[in-house]
Amino acid sequence: MSSIKIRVKRTKGSTQVRTLIAHPMETGRRIDQFSGSVIPMHFIARLSVKHNQNIVATCHLGPGISKDPYFAFNFRGGAPGDTVTISWVDNLGHQDQAKATLK
Repeated sequence: MSSIKIRVKRTKGSTQVRTLIAHPMETGRRIDQFSGSVIPMHFIARLSVKHNQNIVATCHLGPGISKDPYFAFNFRGGAPGDTVTISWVDNLGHQDQAKATLK
């Protein structure tokens, strides 16, 4: 099961993309209440968005983003049948990808 939920919607002249990503987004500063040790950093480092095969956004993120981040943006263009692909890689090398088709 993917950690990414995508909603795409065509509007006049553009496409709206909304995404919710399930990820802990640890800053490396929190203390585990049971063990008393620091919880290590674990955050999404890079988020990429493609429309068909063209990159429309690349975001370089850091540990200051909240748990289960939500992103929303628009890009010009988009037609029925086009695909939007969102992928991420975190600082530990984990990654995920999801696709949505424009209606």
